[in-house]
Amino acid sequence: ASSPSPRARASSSPHCLSPGLIQPSRARERLDLEAEMGTEVLPETVAKAGKQGAALTDAWDYKGRPAARATTGGWGCAAMILGAELFERMTTLGIAVNLVPYMTGTMHLGSAASANTVTNFIGTSFMLCLLGGFIADSYLGRYLTIAVFSAVQATGVMILTISTVAPGLRPAACGDATGQSPDCVPANGTQLGVLYLGLYMTALGTGGLKSSVSGFGSDQFDESDDGERKMMMRFFNWFYFFVSIGALLAVTVLVYVQDNVGRRWGYGVVAVGILCGLGVFLSGTRKYRFKKLVGSPLTQVATVTAAAWRKRSLPLPSDPSMLYDVDNKAAAGEDLKGKLKLPHSKECRFLDHAAVVDRESPAAASGWTLCTRTDVEEVKQVVRMLPIWATTIMFWTIHAQMTTFAVEQASVMNRAIGGSGFLIPAGSLTVFLIGSILLTVPLYDRLVAPVARRVTGNPHGLSPLQRVFVGLFLSIAGMAAAALIERYRLTESADGVTLTVFLLMPQFLLVGAGEAFTYMGQLDFFLRECPKGMKTMSTGLFLSTCALGFFFSTLIVTIVHKVTGHGSNDGWLANNIDQGRLDYFYWLLAVMSGINIVFFTIAARGYVYKEKRMADAGIELADEEAMIVGH
Repeated sequence: ASSPSPRARASSSPHCLSPGLIQPSRARERLDLEAEMGTEVLPETVAKAGKQGAALTDAWDYKGRPAARATTGGWGCAAMILGAELFERMTTLGIAVNLVPYMTGTMHLGSAASANTVTNFIGTSFMLCLLGGFIADSYLGRYLTIAVFSAVQATGVMILTISTVAPGLRPAACGDATGQSPDCVPANGTQLGVLYLGLYMTALGTGGLKSSVSGFGSDQFDESDDGERKMMMRFFNWFYFFVSIGALLAVTVLVYVQDNVGRRWGYGVVAVGILCGLGVFLSGTRKYRFKKLVGSPLTQVATVTAAAWRKRSLPLPSDPSMLYDVDNKAAAGEDLKGKLKLPHSKECRFLDHAAVVDRESPAAASGWTLCTRTDVEEVKQVVRMLPIWATTIMFWTIHAQMTTFAVEQASVMNRAIGGSGFLIPAGSLTVFLIGSILLTVPLYDRLVAPVARRVTGNPHGLSPLQRVFVGLFLSIAGMAAAALIERYRLTESADGVTLTVFLLMPQFLLVGAGEAFTYMGQLDFFLRECPKGMKTMSTGLFLSTCALGFFFSTLIVTIVHKVTGHGSNDGWLANNIDQGRLDYFYWLLAVMSGINIVFFTIAARGYVYKEKRMADAGIELADEEAMIVGH
């Protein structure tokens, strides 16, 4: 990073040090630093930081000193962090998209059980992001969380590699390549236990890593500096680019290596890559900027709920201004942690009990017995988003089918390209899903958004909830197309005709386009609507919809398999796909998604955006929140 210009220094935070400051201000700077860091700062440290260009009072170097703008952070550090995300995406997707053929063909499990293994693995990876975020915000910090969980992820992949190498950790091969013949012995408990240990250690590492990579990358840029803020926005663009590149490498190169060179090599290369990425990440330790722990927003939700429940029998005051709030806290000399007073709302009045002052002195009360009215209002805002949150889960249930049953469909179709004799790996069909996502984003920006601006008058094109609606609608269309294509495939298969795998493209393209709209809409919605003091909650809400969507897929598959399969009949989700009715299962998902989109529409029409509610109360959004809303 280069030294900031005088203009940049002038526009930076008033707490930052610069060599242009006159000597009498050193004492005041030292006091500011000591107040910020909670410890004594030597005058030599302040002077040295000033000579280096500018020191940041909200970031420290690896020795706990104020981070110098000229020698820490910036693009060099961000690049090392992006490498960690690249290998995380390659690992998770490279395992998930090609796991069904391994579970059926090598471990000799049924189709439904194999699909559930994949959805449980991906769902657990997303859900553990919440645990990783909590640990990073409350205990370890983002740097240590990335380092520790990268090692956990590498360990998990190495166990997977061993399970594919050791003959005793997989059942004996049989004549049926699909593993569904009566002669094929299913994997025993020990063999599955080692496999699941590797899978879920990988999921644990993925959860911790994913929860902190983007946040630690943004920590390398100072939001109070105009130049660095622009670089931070570019970092997020590059972050998404590396996620996409990792996904493309996973579904093409890694899947090909697994199918044609050997699964042990596919997993082994990933394990080595993770360790190399970890080494590169650790090599930047001396250059990184570190932020202090801010605590997890989950703790705030828990404290407000607990305090409200504990004081549920106390009467609420008729005047909301009598509730304990940030101005009372400030008068007592307590740290407000940058929170601004929020207006009172009439929804969820039960939570207001958390701000009722009991006989105990506010100064002596803990956060578990007394919260500010602003804390309560922030939790209320999260509660308002829950109907939207709940009705977006179904999309990820449909998305789960693209890595499970769609792969199984591809495995029994003609995957040859022309007359070359080259066979596309069944798991590589997911490349059409990723390609659709990458194509939809620029098409929206260049074509859809300008038209939407003229039609709706919204300067940002479609609102976040409108984008989610489009994504949900496209997912329904994708399931309907999948059902029609599968019905046609079954009819032709009964006549001995093997159809080309490219007939599956419509369902991948529709669901991929739906993911682009839903993904953008969800992230934008949760980012702009989460309270300023709970911004990390936005990521948690988004990732939890992904996790629950995959878990819900497991539940639906289990119920459908038990209800439709009885006796000698394997039901809709038969181990031999040609003997099942996967098209009925797809139609079921389409109908369920149709019902879900009705509930989403009702919730969306009744939702009032935070920007409008604040404007009605005469409060303007803070600059950084306005930037997010306009993004």
